[in-house]
Parts: sequence; structure tokens; C-alpha cells
Amino acid sequence: MNLRPKTFGAKLLLLFVIVVAAAQLTTGIIVARANRAQARAGIDEQLARAARAFAQIVQDRNGLLVASATNAARDYQIKQLFVSEDTATLTSALPSLQLTSKADIVSALSLDGRTLASTMRARPAGDVLAQLIARAETDPSPFPTATGYAYIEDAFYSLAVAPMRAPDIIGWMAIGFRIDHAFAQALEAQTGVAVTFLNDTGHLLATTLPAATASALMSALSALPQLDELRSAAELPLAGETALLTVRRLPAGTNHFATLLLQYSLDEKLRPARRSERLLLWVTLGSIALAIVISRGFAQRLAQPIVALVGHTRRIAAGDYATRIGSDRDDELGRLAHAFDQMSDGLAERDRVRDLLDKNVSPEVAAQLLRDGAALGGEEREVTILFADLRGFTTLSEQLAPRDLLALLNRYLDRMSAAIERQGGVIDKFIGDAIMALFGAPLAQDDAADRALAAALAMERALADLNRELAAEGRPPLALGIGINTARVVAGNIGSHRRLNYSVIGDGVNVAARLQSLTRTPDYATSVITSAATLAALRAPEKISPRPLGPVHVKGRVEPVEIFAVG
Repeated sequence: MNLRPKTFGAKLLLLFVIVVAAAQLTTGIIVARANRAQARAGIDEQLARAARAFAQIVQDRNGLLVASATNAARDYQIKQLFVSEDTATLTSALPSLQLTSKADIVSALSLDGRTLASTMRARPAGDVLAQLIARAETDPSPFPTATGYAYIEDAFYSLAVAPMRAPDIIGWMAIGFRIDHAFAQALEAQTGVAVTFLNDTGHLLATTLPAATASALMSALSALPQLDELRSAAELPLAGETALLTVRRLPAGTNHFATLLLQYSLDEKLRPARRSERLLLWVTLGSIALAIVISRGFAQRLAQPIVALVGHTRRIAAGDYATRIGSDRDDELGRLAHAFDQMSDGLAERDRVRDLLDKNVSPEVAAQLLRDGAALGGEEREVTILFADLRGFTTLSEQLAPRDLLALLNRYLDRMSAAIERQGGVIDKFIGDAIMALFGAPLAQDDAADRALAAALAMERALADLNRELAAEGRPPLALGIGINTARVVAGNIGSHRRLNYSVIGDGVNVAARLQSLTRTPDYATSVITSAATLAALRAPEKISPRPLGPVHVKGRVEPVEIFAVG
């Protein structure tokens, strides 16, 4: 099925719609991509701020806990308990410090990292305390500290160690807080980013996500090639939306760690932009509809003169040169319409010239003149020349008035010309009541001799019909004589540069004229005489029954001519 528009207006309408649609859709695509890029950049920055906020919160809370531990380290009684390693009394004193510092765990450690007393029974996994003490011992400040993360009874903590001095370091205080759902919710409330903590086996420690979304997150994490550390945001399909996710690895001693996942929904970030894009889509559809209306009107206005030109062209092709467009436009279409009117004038003038030319010369000669021009000169070729003469024309002219004589002559010449032209003959000229016709010029004919003899016989029949009409009118009958000869002659334009005549010249023309004169000889008893050369040139001689008349001497020729009667 061909869906291509067929009219100029439809093509112009389609062009306008395509241009407007392409412009609007391109704008929409650019805006959508810009919105997405801007949303991603915003989320990346928001996730980075959330990661920094987490680090800052942990640092601040550890700082407060360290300050509380430092204040406790100045207590003389606590120092004595460290020196005496009175674990029972030290254990009873730690809850008070835990309460005042709002810590989730407080432990008293010996110099070698042994737990002297703790608010929790279990020790941190992975030698975390020994590692923190070792790092603190490398701190050159007066109050060396170290912070880190640890698993205690499958819960995740942030820990800090501070020295107990008397005045030298006699032990260490370990103090920390739990990173749980409450901590995650507080971090989300501060940053606006969803927070999830995973343990080193990939199970949830804490999350701010709903249960279904958290379950979808755990399933989607398997699609990420590496979850160790994603500093830049990665796209993750989650609960029917696309989330951007960053990952931070939190070491928690030897062979232990936790994973912090910070995520934000890209679709949520894009919702305001999506509303703008939908509005832009409606604007696009409205623009296309408006473009259709406007371009349709414009196309119709522009196509009307083109349709008029098409109709005018068809009328010209049909030969109607009288109709004019008459456009009053001053643009290119107006100038084109004016050019069409001028062309119509030119074609009308050309047809008038051709009509006059066709009436004054044969159509074949007229066509050759129009095709090859009107240059003097000719070419040698073999043709068959026919001369026909009306007998007794002088006597007839004395009996009739000039107007009646001309009318009768035109009736006669019209019948004879029609008989000649039906056989493909060309009327060379009318010489008063005589006719000179050519066969084989200007258009070559292989059977020119056959055509000439057929034309002569047709002229006899046409004259018989005309005589019957004249008898009915009470007029005397007409008679004619026809001479036919075939010879090589020169055919072409003869005359001057101002006036030309297409004709043939040569001895063969004179012979044909003389043979026509011989038809007046009573002994021959024929109205058609042809030469032996014409009979020799026949393609179908069996169609002709010539009667030999013997050789004759014609005027202007030494050699006798063998002649025959036809018909």
C-alpha cells in the first residue's frame, strides 16, 4: 500500500507537520535528557552529602563519647579501681558512666587490651579493641584516641578508645553507640536519603526502607558486579522504579565489615520534571495540531495557483490556447502564470503559422520545414512524379463566371488532392488547373511507384463521382490527363532566401509533364500514361495491367521513352 502523498498540498502539509513534530520532539528529547542528567547530578551530590553526613555524625558522637570517657578518666576513684583492677566495683561504676554519656556500651580495658569490666558480656569480634588500642598508642597527642566499628552480639557499633592516666596511661576506656534502625532513621531524616546497613554476610542490620522494598533491594543487589565500594551512583531497578545507589564499606576488625547503602529514587527526583515533560508533550501535540491547521490553509492557498497551472497545462495540451490564467500575484507563481499566458500566445501563433503552412504546402513538407529549417539546397533521390491536368479548362473558363469557375476548380482539386494524399503522395504545387504530386519525397517510400499508379486510378474514380454530381447539377462533365514517371531528381528547397518552395528538378520531371500532355492523343485512348521506368520500379506489378503504347520522342529529350497506358 502506497502511503506517499500525491498532491502538492498534502506533501507541503506533511512537510510542515514533520518539521514541527521533529522540532518539538527533539526539544522534548533534549529536555528529558537534560532533566535526567540534572536529576542524576543532584542525586549524586545528595548521596555524597549523605555519606559525608554519616561520617560527620559518627565523628561527632564519638567525640562526645570520648569527652565523657576523658572526664571519667580524671575521677580519682576510677583511677584507683583501674590500678587495683577491682573488676567488681569497676563493673558497678560503668553503668553510671554509660547513662551520663548516653553510650550503648562502656568497657574498661587493661594496658594489654584485656576487658576488666563492661556493660556487655560479649567482647567485640575480630580483635577490634586490640587494633583500636594499637592505633591510639601511635597518636602523639596528649590524649590519644582511636575510633572504629565492631560487631558485638551480632549488633553493629561505633567504638572509641581513650586513655586512663595516673599520670601515665594505666588502662583504656572503650565507649560506643549502636548503629541500628533508630540511627538509620535519624540519618535519613537529616539527609533525605534512604539508608541501609548490611552485615558481612549480606543480611540486613538496619534499614529505613519498607519491608517489601527492602526485600526487593536484597534481590536486586545480586545484579551489581561488585558491591565493595561504589563511590559513584549506580542505577538499580527497585520496586518498579529506578534507584541510584552508593556503597561504603565499614571495616569492623579482622575479616569483618559492614556495608552502608545510600539510595535515592531517580523516578521520585524526576517527578517534577516529568510533569513538565508531560506539559511539553501536550504543547507538542497542540503545536502539531496548530501546524496542521495553519499549514493546511497555507498549502491550499499555495496549491490553488499550482492546480490552476496544472489545469491550464492540460487545456494547452488539448489545444486550447485561448484561456488565460490572469494571475495578479507578484511572486514566483504569479510570474510563472504570466509566463504560461505568454506561452499560450506563442503556441497559438505557432499553430496559426502551422495551419497556414499546412494549407499552402503539404503536411509532410511543412513538417520537414519545421524540423530541418528553411535552408536552400536539396538531395538527390529517386521519386515518382505525377502530373494531372484538367482537359478543356480554357473553354470552361469562357462559359462560367469567375466565381463559379473558381468554386468548380476547388471542388475538382479537392477530390484529386484527397485521392493523392490517401496514397501517401505530396502535392508539390497547383499550376492553375494542373497538379504536380510527388511520391518518395520529402519522405522516402519503397513503393512510391505503386502508390503513384494507385493514386492515378483513384483520381479517375473520384472524377467519375464528381461528374455524376455535375450531371445532376446540369453541368458538363470534366476530363483529366495523368502522366507518371520515375527518375532520380534533386529534391529540396528551391527559391530565394526570402521565399522558398519545396520541389524536385531534373529531366524526370519534364518527362512526367510530357507524358501528361500525350494523354490528349486520341489514338492512345487513355487518361493515364506511365513510363517503363515506373513499371520497373513497381513492388507489386501484378496489380497493374499496363497497355504498351510504344516508344515516343518527348520534347527536350533525345532518347525515346517507352510508355504504357494504365486503366
